[in-house]
Amino acid sequence: MKPTPRALVSPLAALVLAVAVLSGCTGAGSGASAGKGAAGAGLDDPAKKDIAMRLISSAENSTLDWRAQYSYIQDIGDGRGYTAGIIGFCSGTGDMRRVVERYAKARPGNPLERFLPALRAVQGTDAHTGLGRPFTEAWAGAAGDAAFRSAQDTERDRSYFDPAVEQAKKDGLGALGQFIYYDAYVMHGAGDTEGTVGFRTMRREALSEDRSPAQGGDEETYLDAFLDARVAAIRKEPSHTDASRVETAQRVFVRQGRFDLETPLRWKVYGDSYLIKDPDGS
Repeated sequence: MKPTPRALVSPLAALVLAVAVLSGCTGAGSGASAGKGAAGAGLDDPAKKDIAMRLISSAENSTLDWRAQYSYIQDIGDGRGYTAGIIGFCSGTGDMRRVVERYAKARPGNPLERFLPALRAVQGTDAHTGLGRPFTEAWAGAAGDAAFRSAQDTERDRSYFDPAVEQAKKDGLGALGQFIYYDAYVMHGAGDTEGTVGFRTMRREALSEDRSPAQGGDEETYLDAFLDARVAAIRKEPSHTDASRVETAQRVFVRQGRFDLETPLRWKVYGDSYLIKDPDGS
């Protein structure tokens, strides 16, 4: 999980951009009802999941081509060490180590396995000790191996996607709400750590303001409350200075009533415009 390498836009600029985009939406806020999106296909539907990954990739890597990100790795200066792969696994948070451990079980003796002691040693820090260029080159090279890509997919699902979608379904949310939870998991993690606010705190704060659809609340109102808590969490982290992945993307979809995450989807992140035209993600 990681803040984006382009998170240098000021909070004021992000707010101005958000107002500009939201003012151009049609049908914003009309006809939302409790649990409106819950009857449609969930985020675990393959087509919806692919859309979710494209949305994540627009914020994490400034591209919709999420499948090209298995080889991605760099230190973006956020205090989490190396950030890499399809959702930004980090050497400092432990999920990168788990990816390499999964890969080692599937492919013993692979070029990344020898870095496991170093990955365990740097967890909780931003250090590169025992890693450096040999590690980053080995990571990028491993992306050509289906077993390595599978290790990333599995870690994404077990640590982020599955728990986020499961909780969203319990809260009566459709595909959009499930994605909003998933994106929060990816960027912030499940629980609070020093200097950060995690998903569980955001959800608790949202529920203190509005009922979830499962509790009889309105889906749009609840999601707005969750996104408010999310923006507040972003503002509390020194490495997170831009909330456009919320304000000019997710909040736009909520205002448009796209609770099933139906296409076409138009959004902006860090000033860049994106479009998914068809259900197949094109």
